[in-house]
Amino acid sequence: MATVPPFARRRTLAFARPWLVGCAMVAAGWMSLPTAKAQTTAHNALRWQTSLSDFASADRAHPPGRDGVLFVGSSTIRMWRSMSEDFRQVPVVINRGFGGSTLADCDHYVRELVIQYQPRQVMVYAGDNDLAEGRTPQQVLESFQHFVSAVRSELPSAQITYISIKPSPARVALKERINETNALIGGYVKTLSNAKYIDIHTPMLTASGETRPELFQADLLHLNETGYALWKSLITPYLVTNAATAADASAAPPPAQVAAAR
Repeated sequence: MATVPPFARRRTLAFARPWLVGCAMVAAGWMSLPTAKAQTTAHNALRWQTSLSDFASADRAHPPGRDGVLFVGSSTIRMWRSMSEDFRQVPVVINRGFGGSTLADCDHYVRELVIQYQPRQVMVYAGDNDLAEGRTPQQVLESFQHFVSAVRSELPSAQITYISIKPSPARVALKERINETNALIGGYVKTLSNAKYIDIHTPMLTASGETRPELFQADLLHLNETGYALWKSLITPYLVTNAATAADASAAPPPAQVAAAR
């Protein structure tokens, strides 16, 4: 057997040391990924813990009835103070809006926000915060699809109604992505049974296609009383006001299937 001189062994180790260090760094990077992901998940969970705790406290103080109309979404829903009065023709109206939330958040907390209340109708307004955080229209659609799947798996007879993303003047830079998202979700809703899409976007534009600032607060992002009055008029015709209406709607085939059969 040939003997390797000591100086050769030292030179081999010298060349190998950077390679070994590199491998160790790569391994450490891979090992840290789950931890980073866990930290991100924990941070997102803590972000909404106060809102979820507030909802739980309100439920204990005044347990909401079942078979109602539940609104879920971002601050536009949360700040709708007159919601119960505006839709008083519905026996039970539940507001589960939490400011700054995304459609991805609504999907993540669908059991706490929606399913546990067993509503006859779920009104969803969310998506613009997703876009503002950098998500693509396709990603917003996928969040909504997952949300629908989760609701349908537990509440197959509940109607799901999507309220289109509004054209806030403060988010004019997102105009194209908002339009694309609305088109994607509107098209998807057409393939579903017992689902509706409410276009509140178009009525909030002028004849020339500009946003109507008189519908917004000074921040040009949130609705004022005039804006909510418009929304009330647009949403009211879509309310499922009784259980019989909900049952009939859930039995109907998707509009796309009806059109194909003609």
